[in-house]
Amino acid sequence: MASLPWACRACRAAAGTRRRLHTPATSTRSISTDSRFFHVSEEVRQAIAERRPVVALESTIYTHGFPYPANLSLASRLESLVRINGGVPATIGILDGVARVGMGAEELIRLVSSAGQPGLLKVSRRDLGFVCGLTGADGKALNGGTTVSATMILAHMAGIRVFATGGLGGVHRGAEQSMDVSADLTELGRTPVAVISSGCKSFLDIPKTLEYLETQGVAVATFADGREGAVDFPAFWSRDSGVASPMVVRCETEAARVIHAHTSLGLQSGLHFANPIPAQHSIPQQDMEAAIYEALNKATSAGATGAASTPYILAKIKELTGDRSVVANRALVEANVIRGTRVAVALRTLESEEADRPDRPESQVVGPGASDFTSTGVSLGIGAPGGMYTLVPASTSTTATAPEPPTASATTSITDRPADIFVAGSLNVDLSCDFAPRAGSSTHTPELQTSNPATIAQSLGGVAHNVARAAHLMGASVRLCSAVGDDLAGKAALDALAASDMSAAGVKTLPAASGSRTSQYVAINDRNKDLVLAMADVSILEDTAEDSALSQTFANFWLPQLQRARPTHLALDANWAPQHLGRWLAAGQSIGAHIAFEPVSTAKAAALFHLPQPYTLAVYPHASVHLATPNTHELAALYHAARASGAFERDDWWHVIDALGIPATGARVQLALATSSALVDQGVPQQTLQLLPFIPCICTKLGAQGVLLTQLLAANDPRLRSGEDAPYILSRCTNGTEDTALGVGGVYMRLFPAVEHVAAEAIVSVNGVGDTFAGTLLAGLAKRGPGARVEGLVDVAQRAAVLTLKSRESVSPGLGTLGRLL
Repeated sequence: MASLPWACRACRAAAGTRRRLHTPATSTRSISTDSRFFHVSEEVRQAIAERRPVVALESTIYTHGFPYPANLSLASRLESLVRINGGVPATIGILDGVARVGMGAEELIRLVSSAGQPGLLKVSRRDLGFVCGLTGADGKALNGGTTVSATMILAHMAGIRVFATGGLGGVHRGAEQSMDVSADLTELGRTPVAVISSGCKSFLDIPKTLEYLETQGVAVATFADGREGAVDFPAFWSRDSGVASPMVVRCETEAARVIHAHTSLGLQSGLHFANPIPAQHSIPQQDMEAAIYEALNKATSAGATGAASTPYILAKIKELTGDRSVVANRALVEANVIRGTRVAVALRTLESEEADRPDRPESQVVGPGASDFTSTGVSLGIGAPGGMYTLVPASTSTTATAPEPPTASATTSITDRPADIFVAGSLNVDLSCDFAPRAGSSTHTPELQTSNPATIAQSLGGVAHNVARAAHLMGASVRLCSAVGDDLAGKAALDALAASDMSAAGVKTLPAASGSRTSQYVAINDRNKDLVLAMADVSILEDTAEDSALSQTFANFWLPQLQRARPTHLALDANWAPQHLGRWLAAGQSIGAHIAFEPVSTAKAAALFHLPQPYTLAVYPHASVHLATPNTHELAALYHAARASGAFERDDWWHVIDALGIPATGARVQLALATSSALVDQGVPQQTLQLLPFIPCICTKLGAQGVLLTQLLAANDPRLRSGEDAPYILSRCTNGTEDTALGVGGVYMRLFPAVEHVAAEAIVSVNGVGDTFAGTLLAGLAKRGPGARVEGLVDVAQRAAVLTLKSRESVSPGLGTLGRLL
């Protein structure tokens, strides 16, 4: 053991306190995170070393339960739920023949994006050796989602004791003839991990499943979930099964006490805590039994047996119940992850209290996998039940205090804490109308002045909401500042906002007497889902009367919040009337915030150059706006608005332009080399240069052509002297003003190609794609802090935009998987 680069806490104990129990040395194996077959992520290693709550998550639900990109959205959602409730998620899967505990964003995307492909494996205990051992043979690179049994094994190897999942495998009906018993049950009999699920799927034999678990020595209990007395063991889609649960626990703390006692006694079997599906999503047992009966008959007729039976039966149940079972499935998984995380948090709290007890014994028995894990490695007892145990002196414990499971009030206080980013603008109820011509039609675009067949979806949107949502999913601390009317749409918007775990502290409901209506947006898209026409009612942000409800809300509601929180970044969308936009700009400047501007549309972009007195758009080095993210149409609108308003005739604008070092003869060749001849012909780079004095950093979104970044560099910027950045330095200051207060150093211009070519058939909706890009940039700038460079964030922002392009929602829920790239 001493020869390993690192080892478990037990193995570092003093030699005089060591004694081995139960098993000989030959049953002990050691494995490190540097093994070619096993890897634990840095985040999970660190969390376990610091004794923070870690929750294991399986991956077959993504690889074999949901299609891409819905599975990526679910993965992001479940990991977010773990974090929100005080834990660290550890998604487990097999990628390139390596069992991974805690998958990074790109790893997870690689795994789940191959869902439905025949080469993607469903990996149980029996398969681990094959998948890991045969990778590399004949050029194979084997990937797979881990089932409950494989996830338990790998979680235990990493020192994770709590695992949350959807449902447990069980004994199949008719098992007395088929001998069809899930490996999940035998794994629970020999791997000491606490599994939180909604019981076994109700097409299984629940009484026999519980009998088998008892034979295996598995502790089984059901959460009372507010009920008194005896309760049923749940039947997955239904809260009740008609079969009484062996034991009942009232809360997460009671479950944690059971796990703590179980581990302290050195028991090597697992535990199963059944969490009933939330009542509002429960499907009556009699309804499910009718669907199950028909599905089982069809499976028998089709000859679906063994491993093929469960997928076949699930597909038939989905077909027979419509979306009810799918909605219920997702709801119960989310509830189990929340419950499992709170159990893990309660367990850490309990262990901390035990460590601080004055009557605590001088030594304790610690079993293999019981968090004997350091930030650099792990030594594990693997083999027959029992394994290797070591008597550990109490002085070696480094248990940290874990937070209490969050209550509703605690969650509110966390959600409404001061934010690093304020995003001010529209919160809409969106309607997306995708033209859906009948089969055989060659028509590409909907016809005017008549009705057209379409697929219509409703969601929460609005530019500011989308930007804030993207930044939130990328892990930034965000507050959305907007207004809704006291109407049905407003109530729906607030409910949807709360359901997405975003703070509503900055959203004001304006009284009905003010005539305010909740913003709504209707997008008409062609058959390729490209925007044809959009209609937006955001009049709620346009009332400019001094005594209007909106003006009073700014002075008495938003401004105090901004001044108290003093966020480092403020993002504004152009849905504000120029007067309100000016107020927000002045307020952001007063607290020294980095201000970003999202132009919204060609019609509204011009508001930036039509600010009323006393507001004036300032230029570099005191620019009012630091970053803008227009598309090419919005860029042109900004350029023409600046010209029409006389902004290009201002002396302070000319001083900056003169200092940029652009030759008087123009820079067509340099611009073409930096971008492309086509972009130069359109005038795109030229327009960004002329706008730089007012907006020193412009990210122009070019769709399939990528992103053009144009930014003004200060005279002391190290990029002006960097060989790596030299290809992107378009010009340098040549008029001698670089050492003056103006301090212009030059221009950085870089064309980033698109990160992925997305086929037309893979595009789900273009709505919110640009907003996702902007929100991701903001999140990166805020998380990386002062000195963060935009060019280091464009790639991940494009990746986020692609996820939204493939999502029905205005911002893809899968963004959370990219958060670690910032």
